Amino acid sequence: MVHRKRILLFILMGILICWETVSGATPLESLVPRKDIPEEWTLIHGPQLYNKKTLFEHINGQAELFLKYGFQKSVFAIYQDKKKAQNQIELDIYDMGNVVQSFGVFSRFRNEDRAGGFGLESFLDDHTALFYKGKYYVMVYATESNPDSLKQFSKLVSSKISDPSFPPKEIRFFPQNKLKPGSIQYFPEGLLGHQFLKRGFQGTYVGGEKESSLFLSIFKDSKEATKGLELYQEHLSQKGKVTSESSVQFGTRVLIGEDPYQGKVIVLQKRFYLLGIIGFIKEEEAEHRLKEFMDRIK
Repeated sequence: MVHRKRILLFILMGILICWETVSGATPLESLVPRKDIPEEWTLIHGPQLYNKKTLFEHINGQAELFLKYGFQKSVFAIYQDKKKAQNQIELDIYDMGNVVQSFGVFSRFRNEDRAGGFGLESFLDDHTALFYKGKYYVMVYATESNPDSLKQFSKLVSSKISDPSFPPKEIRFFPQNKLKPGSIQYFPEGLLGHQFLKRGFQGTYVGGEKESSLFLSIFKDSKEATKGLELYQEHLSQKGKVTSESSVQFGTRVLIGEDPYQGKVIVLQKRFYLLGIIGFIKEEEAEHRLKEFMDRIK
């Protein structure tokens, strides 16, 4: 009987190993650098794992944001300089479920365009390195100014991630001309602060007297997108202003009006998307940018 149980256990372990190999699944703690770290550093804490129930113990003030973006689990570790104990580096690796959600949380934490040259996109300053690659979002923090070591650790972790996912395709839809570098963000809900817009992307454009934004709201089908456009019109009718006529020639239904908080807005539907531009001053320029946006959405 014991012999049969052992055989069954070995079979189950084999199945699990094969599944991980085929699916590309990687034990999260294996992404934490250990023996391959720079010789001046030593691992003094971790790897420590967190799940949806215990994440609040680690990042209480930010846990809710991560959960909204699809957080699955994370691992945490601390490294220390062998010659200078107060010089430490903290590493957080978050499994966010898919590349859209990992990009999303990355997009909310980077505050400007300062690429570090690792992951799919990255941010690097004197104390912080951020990047996403595949379904993983990674944060590396140094207690003292140390961009070189931050870059070393970030590249180490990035090299261990085998997830081949490309960046979200929606990023490519945004026209590059006058796009503010590092400004594209993904929101899992409440795009532009409106729950009826669901989830989507937003990018900021500079030039002229003020900044404006292109946005892309994603629905499950065209019927739901049509309903979203109706709700947006209802919102503008009640809180702002709806313009009945427009010179916009997009070959589809177009909503034009003025949001009480964000300024002039043009919105239209393309399949299961709502796309629009908001906060602009010159309507002709806004129409041109929105038309280019629409044409890039395949």
